[in-house]
Amino acid sequence: MEFNLAEKLGILKAIDEVIRVDDRVYDEESLFIAQLSRAISFDRALFDQARAIEFQEAMAILKAMSPKKKDTLATFLNQAANADGKVQEGELRTIYRIFHEAGVDFDKL
Repeated sequence: MEFNLAEKLGILKAIDEVIRVDDRVYDEESLFIAQLSRAISFDRALFDQARAIEFQEAMAILKAMSPKKKDTLATFLNQAANADGKVQEGELRTIYRIFHEAGVDFDKL
């Protein structure tokens, strides 16, 4: 699936929110980010730029995406949460917040 620059920023911000919820980035989470960088084509500079944008700005970008792209976002967030082998309550709460803010339809997941 192809994402434009703004969508990549929104996705990366959302993923960063999930992986950093426990104030630590595990090696497996870094590996997930590296694999994702090849899948949707981004570099470290874009990831750093995504970290710098405001959460609400990222959510507005994600909200404007198509339902199919939101489905892909849901998959990415699930993979990010599972990357270190354990899903924490904070990660689930963050994903729920992102879904709510971005207008992800839970019934269609």
